[in-house]
Amino acid sequence: MSYHTRKKVWKLLLLLGAVVIGSFTLLYTYRLTNQLKEEERKKLELWQEAYRQLTDVDAPESVIPLILQIISQNTTIPLIIADGDDNILVHRNVAINQRDSVNYLNKVFTKMKSSTEPIIIDLGSQEFQYLYYQDSLLIRALSWFPIVQLLVVALFIVVAYLAFSSARKAEQDQVWVGMSKETAHQLGTPTSSLLGWVDVLQMRDEDSEIANELAKDVKRLQVITDRFSKIGSKPELKNEELLPVVNDIVNYLQRRIASQVDLQVICDEGSKPVARINNVLFQWVLENLCKNAIDAIKGSGSIVISLISKNDSVIIDVKDSGKGLQRNQFKSVFQPGYTTKLRGWGFGLSLAKRIVEGYHNGKIFVKESEVGKGTTFRIILPLNNK
Repeated sequence: MSYHTRKKVWKLLLLLGAVVIGSFTLLYTYRLTNQLKEEERKKLELWQEAYRQLTDVDAPESVIPLILQIISQNTTIPLIIADGDDNILVHRNVAINQRDSVNYLNKVFTKMKSSTEPIIIDLGSQEFQYLYYQDSLLIRALSWFPIVQLLVVALFIVVAYLAFSSARKAEQDQVWVGMSKETAHQLGTPTSSLLGWVDVLQMRDEDSEIANELAKDVKRLQVITDRFSKIGSKPELKNEELLPVVNDIVNYLQRRIASQVDLQVICDEGSKPVARINNVLFQWVLENLCKNAIDAIKGSGSIVISLISKNDSVIIDVKDSGKGLQRNQFKSVFQPGYTTKLRGWGFGLSLAKRIVEGYHNGKIFVKESEVGKGTTFRIILPLNNK
């Protein structure tokens, strides 16, 4: 199982765990709330019986203190007693708005009628009154408790995730920088040695095609060393015409790819898009995109690099006719270590994203892709006019 597959599995397990915990919390709170509602209704049934006894003229005086005590104990449950014509007779624990008490009380009464089943008070002689009520403040607060709890847990998870991501990104940056500096250091010595041997070969035979090609490749190694040495430090950006930069990469690759690969550049005639870039690093981005495209078409197909100036940006599209990507791979391909090839470390596109977005304030993403038909990568850079 690959690293990214394991990562997705862990995310799925964490999400499943959160759903289970959330569901359990909601279910438990729901059951507890219902039990409290039943207890409150029993209290109100006792309260209405005390109220009925109090209104009974034949009630013995000895029970009146007990009746009054029962009635006075209800300090939390809002209630309204009305007759059969919905005339409000008694209300208790309802916070009355003094400015508009009648309308406010009627609104509360309407809400009580729609939310609870009334308790019938039988006064005898076919006379009935009806006790309506609302849940107490405790139950209403308890009903919101799981939501508040889930929000707090979610906030904690988000903060923890951001802190973990920040720490992990800082660690990755250190790894990137250390690896790049060490690679540049390791390449430096043999490259200098090769450069010396190329000079010896050229002195022996100035017109040697092999020596000249070796010189080009050694120069390329020097460029690669320079690229790695710039990772981790703030690169110098200059206004550059992008068409010559793209053509340099294309000219280099065309002599090193199969003849069945059609690699071409499209730019509006007369258009000279200019962007603020670091030439060495930006060529690295284009080279990575082109090499990925070459791998995708498997030795036969087309690669088109198009440059377009649009509004305040320069758009560079690298389109191939290769195997394409699934939609769920559009973001994954830029993650360090992700690769669809049998060989490779999966760092090319991750480096490209770092260079474009981290150093050039641009954007790079998969514009479109279809399995079996090809992929288009898009780079957007801020436009700079000379």
